[in-house]
Amino acid sequence: MLISALNGVVTGAGLIIAIGAQNAFVLGQGLRREYPWIVAAICALCDWLLIGLGVLGLGQLIASQEGLMLIARLGGAAFLLWQAWLAMRRAYRCSGLAAGRAVQGSRYRVILASLAVTLLNPQVYLDTLIMLGAIGSTQASPLGFYLGAAIASFGWFFGLVAAAGWLAPRLANPKVWRVIDMLIAIILIAVAAGLLIRS
Repeated sequence: MLISALNGVVTGAGLIIAIGAQNAFVLGQGLRREYPWIVAAICALCDWLLIGLGVLGLGQLIASQEGLMLIARLGGAAFLLWQAWLAMRRAYRCSGLAAGRAVQGSRYRVILASLAVTLLNPQVYLDTLIMLGAIGSTQASPLGFYLGAAIASFGWFFGLVAAAGWLAPRLANPKVWRVIDMLIAIILIAVAAGLLIRS
């Protein structure tokens, strides 16, 4: 079980860290201090659920449905482009948001956005439900692999938020926020373009 768990940590970390759109969103929320721990918890919990379902075999079933995967890719690309537009609008306005100051946003909207950037992003399904699920189901201990991958997800998202919290007071210049939002927009557009090309 220990070997399977270690495989889960390494493989899970490699795939989860590569999900650019989700990471960009989490980092942005962390830098803005807009319910970052709730965002991290939602992303980690969604990963745990998807990885678990994948290990149980659901990932292979979904991967075989080409029409469903096409719809997911197109819908995910549209959502990511919308999020990129919001980031570019923030960069253009450059409202002077202080990095060390908490944002008084809507918790409900942040929760919905966190769920959307996770569950409407086909890359999340490809990496967690399908890839990790397929790999985990072949391990000597699928449960051990699942636990390892879950630990990797938890450590990554909460570590990302913690790092953002450390960076936030050091990013008080509004021009820095403009650069951050533009980088987030570029990442989201790149991921969306990749999804459209594969469609």
